[in-house]
Amino acid sequence: MADDLVLRADADGVATLTLNRPDKLNALTPKVFVSLRAHIDAIATDDSVRGVVLTGAGRSFCAGHDLTAIADGEEAPSRHYESETVDALEMLPKPTIAKIKGHCFTGGLELALACDLLVAAASAQLGDTHGQWGLVPVWGMSVRLPERVGVSRAKELMFTSRRLNGDDAAAIGHVAHAVVDETVVDFVTARATAIVQHSAVLTRSDQRLLAARHTRTRHAARLHEARF
Repeated sequence: MADDLVLRADADGVATLTLNRPDKLNALTPKVFVSLRAHIDAIATDDSVRGVVLTGAGRSFCAGHDLTAIADGEEAPSRHYESETVDALEMLPKPTIAKIKGHCFTGGLELALACDLLVAAASAQLGDTHGQWGLVPVWGMSVRLPERVGVSRAKELMFTSRRLNGDDAAAIGHVAHAVVDETVVDFVTARATAIVQHSAVLTRSDQRLLAARHTRTRHAARLHEARF
């Protein structure tokens, strides 16, 4: 069922969203985005949720876009639905943490970059592989990756499709933390707990203040990329 493509579990004010296609390394399809968007929209107005963790079932976070689904003719509800869903994740009025293990490539990386805090297992593999497939990013890579690592490093990573493990990604600010694989769950749980213990009103204020650094020029860049 489509509702099983992204699972939601709530505990102690934290909603955990789990991409649930482990046999496909949680590759993204239009139906996955429909399920994810429903959860995002519900969480946005759910006062019981004060923090969100995004992760993947099985051994990977997300291997990227499922090109087979495209070849099979699966379509999103609208032309820019996937990009708008990633934007909706970024604009959630709740702090978000991407818990990354295994593969985190291309569209999966764009999804992770929309989260406030990225935590990776040391052995995780992160990379923008659009170039390997002859694809142009349209879900935010050209805007969000430079914000994390700087323009020069973003160019190198996008031009070469170079993959980084968790430790290397943390060294350049691509992720906030890289931790021993076996401790990822506990580390993210501790971070999420620390976040939800703060005043929800103050956290939302912090989010608005940080979002204000974005200008219309940045927004225009996002729209330009999405409509490339």
